Amino acid sequence: MATDVLDFAERQTVLVVDDTPDNLSLMSALLKDHYKVKVAHNGDKALKVVRNGSPPDLILLDIMMPGLSGYDVCRELKADPATCHIPIIFLTAMAAVEDEKKGLEMGAADYITKPINPPILLARVQTQLNLKAATDFLRNQNAFLEQEVVKRTREVMAIQDVTVLAMASMAETRDSETGNHIRRTQFYVKALAKELQGHPRFSRYLTDRNIDLLFKSAPLHDIGKVGIPDHILLKPGRLEPHEFEVMKTHTTLGRDAIEHAEQALGMKVDFLATAKEIAYSHQEKWDGSGYPQGIGADDIPISARLMAVADVYDALISRRVYKNPMPHDQAVTIILEGRGSHFDLDIVDAFSAIQDNFLAISQRYADSDRDIQKKADYLELAISNSIVLSSKAPGRRDHQRPDPAGSGR
Repeated sequence: MATDVLDFAERQTVLVVDDTPDNLSLMSALLKDHYKVKVAHNGDKALKVVRNGSPPDLILLDIMMPGLSGYDVCRELKADPATCHIPIIFLTAMAAVEDEKKGLEMGAADYITKPINPPILLARVQTQLNLKAATDFLRNQNAFLEQEVVKRTREVMAIQDVTVLAMASMAETRDSETGNHIRRTQFYVKALAKELQGHPRFSRYLTDRNIDLLFKSAPLHDIGKVGIPDHILLKPGRLEPHEFEVMKTHTTLGRDAIEHAEQALGMKVDFLATAKEIAYSHQEKWDGSGYPQGIGADDIPISARLMAVADVYDALISRRVYKNPMPHDQAVTIILEGRGSHFDLDIVDAFSAIQDNFLAISQRYADSDRDIQKKADYLELAISNSIVLSSKAPGRRDHQRPDPAGSGR
């Protein structure tokens, strides 16, 4: 390769390691018209040259040297992820077959015995450099593709999270609850799951991945309320029996909506499976008196049992347009009273152990006066637009405290 073909700054770098000055001068003279040449007169110096600054593209390495031998240098470089990809050609007077075999087994790319044949040496050096260039290209491409996959995966996850929150917010805009209810219940569920992660009844299910799925799915627990008529959904007081029957359908409506979305997608998505469980079963009770199926105990999915505690606690302590918040201690008492009837016993015990965490979450994501006023304005607008609210009837606009399940809603 002539010097005018390749600019010096673009040339590949070859490091020559030999303890004999004449050999270093000979190899430098042979290679300098084709490559950038660095030299080292012992193994220690060679390692410093490789590790400090830009590493060479190829190393011509003598074996018999004082201090670190060529084998020692090769072994260290191949053990280091930062230098293991540098091709090494042993250039030595050790011509025995066993020596060559040992060098190649250590990871050397080639083994050339002295005295050298310059054209053969140059050809073999060029071959190894060409292979390294191709390998580096593929490695860089793979690294780029891996980064792109990570980037695209993050984008997909972000879009997924935004879509979930948008769907949940759509349901929330028609309800008396605020958007902070979604955030609070997410963190309540996560806190409970983390507390129970080592419990023998739950450890198999509550993996880190499943806890992430629970956190992602929790906002969709009341998505079915989108299908409930305004005069029932927005009623401030207790529901009449026939109204309550309609309200109960929000669990099935939520499950079906998520299932239809899953079918349209044409594939199973883990977090949607969890979201369906939560939406459909979070109103079930441990003693079988809940809805929509009336199942109990371990027949209720763990995800729904966790959400049941989180949802009821938040219904009790949250401020609403039609009610003041209940003190934390009183809400805790009601949850504890539901142990073994409304709620899973062990989940209530976990709640009791981390009740201060629940209080902290409720305070961190507390509803502001502005949040409450926006809800009040929405209710007023709904009424002014002739939305039929049964609570408008005489004697019906009571302000009774919701029951422990949030007025059964």
